[in-house]
Amino acid sequence: MRRRKNIAISQDNNYVCKRIVQDMAKSKHNYCVIMAGGIGARFWPMSRTSHPKQFIDILGTGETLIQQTFRRFKKICPRENIYVVTNEIYFDLVRQQIPEMLPDQILLEPSRRNTAPCIAYANYRILQRDPEARIVVAPSDHIILKEDIFIANIKSALDAASEHNWLLTLGIKPSRPDTGYGYIQFLEGTVHPKDPHIRRVKTFTEKPNLDLAITFVKCGDFLWNSGIFIWSVKSIMKAFEEHLPEVDILFNKGIKVYKTPKEKAFIKDTYTICKSISIDYGVMEKASNVYVLAADFGWSDLGTWGSLFENRPKDKHSNAVVGKNVILYDSKNCIVNMPNDKVVVLEGLTDYIVVESDNVLLVCRKSDEQQIRQFVNDVRLEKGEKYV
Repeated sequence: MRRRKNIAISQDNNYVCKRIVQDMAKSKHNYCVIMAGGIGARFWPMSRTSHPKQFIDILGTGETLIQQTFRRFKKICPRENIYVVTNEIYFDLVRQQIPEMLPDQILLEPSRRNTAPCIAYANYRILQRDPEARIVVAPSDHIILKEDIFIANIKSALDAASEHNWLLTLGIKPSRPDTGYGYIQFLEGTVHPKDPHIRRVKTFTEKPNLDLAITFVKCGDFLWNSGIFIWSVKSIMKAFEEHLPEVDILFNKGIKVYKTPKEKAFIKDTYTICKSISIDYGVMEKASNVYVLAADFGWSDLGTWGSLFENRPKDKHSNAVVGKNVILYDSKNCIVNMPNDKVVVLEGLTDYIVVESDNVLLVCRKSDEQQIRQFVNDVRLEKGEKYV
């Protein structure tokens, strides 16, 4: 009996070891591209051009958003397989906040050209290293509350991407009819036996009005577009060739200069003439091999003060307050973010954003937060760059 038991234990150990080896073999082909070039204008005045929100500990956790993102993806791929694509003015910030990254892993954009050129640049750099690469592309500033579920979803999508010529995205089950997100409609029916949550995409819809958002949520076959993508390098390169050849051709010209001293000049010239276009509009909305994995891992794109309000602890009057010396009277449903060394007294406010940072004070109705971009533009014109 004991011998049989020992044999069974030995077989179990062999199975576990085999799975570990298989997982390690897979993970060496896993790559991550973290997009970190935005300026987070809707989080002004805390987020500034010189120090945008991805480099701020905006949740008060002790980690900035980009640090959280990097740590999260180290559980999915080797750290040397993680790339950050950002504006060249943020190189030092990335190096300071993620000292584990080598300079060669930080891909610098000379100007902002939306997500498609950013991804095309990373594609060619990764292709040079590993033609068998499977890639997850993600923004640097998202909240992920249930990391174990998120990691399982990403690994499942990576497996599907390596087995099929699919372009995948993560779709979030909507909890409310939000007008701040794009929506993905999926077709019914299982397409991947290993993960029934993967569905074929029917349509993409840009940010809808409230009535349409209510309809989407009621229908049950719509998901929020997370902006997180998974594919093999072969599949995404083929998609660029077919749907965005004008972008692909430009970056293809640099095959012989990537990872050489000539790369910086080549990228500067390329971005000067490259069109500004999103990967959603340029590829995902046109391709026929697009799939979505329906997920629920406590996600927020943290795009606005309102989304931060949803994710911050609140007092008994539903105020989300940051700042040690804030006193509220007859106020509710507000988000207040103040320096700790400033005493602030607020009275009679409902549904307001009140934020001070670096000699700029913003007081704005939460319902008007989409106007913050316009506020930033007006301040830039009337008061100068130092305030934005």
